[in-house]
Amino acid sequence: MAGQALVIIPTYNEAHNIAPIIDKVVGLEVECDLLIIDDGSPDGTADVVREKQEKYPGRVHLINREKKLGLGTAYVQGFRYALQHDYQYICEMDADFSHNPDDLPKLIELVRSGQTDLAIGSRYYHGISIVNWPLRRLILSFMANIYARVITGVPIRDMTAGFKCIHRKVLENINIDRIRSNGYAFQIEIHFRAYQAGFSLKEVSIIFKEREEGESKMSKSIVREAVWRVWWLRVQSLFGRL
Repeated sequence: MAGQALVIIPTYNEAHNIAPIIDKVVGLEVECDLLIIDDGSPDGTADVVREKQEKYPGRVHLINREKKLGLGTAYVQGFRYALQHDYQYICEMDADFSHNPDDLPKLIELVRSGQTDLAIGSRYYHGISIVNWPLRRLILSFMANIYARVITGVPIRDMTAGFKCIHRKVLENINIDRIRSNGYAFQIEIHFRAYQAGFSLKEVSIIFKEREEGESKMSKSIVREAVWRVWWLRVQSLFGRL
């Protein structure tokens, strides 16, 4: 029988990071299973995960996709897996240690204790808590989150946060099969759909650190998608089509 909490980690060329992140999550006080969704990484990320599956039987799961299909589709596939395998608390986390695994227990506990339906590890809840970002990227991210918050009306400061814990009832009620966003806009859409459906969202301040290994997945197309997607979400909600 599946454990209560599942941590979903999408990967592409994370062979240097994935082994230590798996070890860290498996070793936490709160019991979490992991689901790695790898987009055909040419650096052998999936092979590293398979080695960890042998070390932690039943705790580490792998979906190996043939090519790079994007963050949003990976998480939607992971959500379906979580629901099918009876997980109650579904977490999102990056593979590169920009999210500290030690923060996972408090996110899960907020949801498990009923304090919120969706707990968000926020970079902007108390000021700005980001380490080693260039000023240009910091300003872009900060202003993008203000933009998304104002247009969508969702009262959280870190709309693009990718570190969170979601109660399964949220995923069961927001129609994940209709999610179309695939970059950072995916995170905005998850928060927006949950808020529109009447679920509670709560931010917890975390320290976000820029990756030390591998390359960032940020691109201009991801930024463009986020810019127009918030308007699409707002219009769809006005016409009751979400």
